[in-house]
Amino acid sequence: MATPLGWSQGGSGSVCLAFDQLRDVIESQEELIHQLRNVEEKAAHAKTKVLLAKEEEKLQFALGEVEVLSKQLEKEKMAFEKALSSVKNRVLQESSKKDQLITKCNEIESHIIKQEDILNGKENEIKELQQVISQQRQIFRNHMSDFRIQKQQENYMAQVLDQKHKKASGTRQARSHQRLRDK
Repeated sequence: MATPLGWSQGGSGSVCLAFDQLRDVIESQEELIHQLRNVEEKAAHAKTKVLLAKEEEKLQFALGEVEVLSKQLEKEKMAFEKALSSVKNRVLQESSKKDQLITKCNEIESHIIKQEDILNGKENEIKELQQVISQQRQIFRNHMSDFRIQKQQENYMAQVLDQKHKKASGTRQARSHQRLRDK
C-alpha cells in the first residue's frame, strides 16, 4: 500500500484506523444532515398544512356568510311577496275608496322601492362574497400548486442526495476493495 505524502512507512495500521475513524465521522455527519433535512421537510410540510387550514377556515366562513345571507334574502323575498299579494287583494276589495287606495299605493310603492334597494344591496353583498370565494379558491389553488412544486423539489433533492450517498458508498467500497487487493 502506498504511503500518503508526509506520513511514515511504519504506522500503516494507525493510518487505516485514522481513515476508518474519519470515514465513520463523515458517515455520522451525513446521517445527521439527512435527519436535519427530514426535520426541515416535516416543518415545511406542517407550515403548509397550517396555512391550508387557515385558508379553508376563511373559505368556510365566507361560505357560511353566503348561506346566511341567501336564507335571509329568501325570507325577505317571501315576506315581500306576501306583503305585495296582501296589498293587491286589498286594492281589489276596496276599489270604492279610490283616494285612500291611491295614498296606500304610493306608500306601497315607496316600501317596494325600499325593499328592492335592500334586495339589491343584499345581491351586491352576495356578489362580493362570491368574488371573495373565487379569490380564496384561487389562493387555495396557488397554495396547492406551490405545495406540489415544493414537494417535487424536495423529492428531487432527496433523489440527488440519495444518489450522492450511493455514489459515495460505492466509492468507499471500491477503495476498501482496492486496499484489500494492495495488502
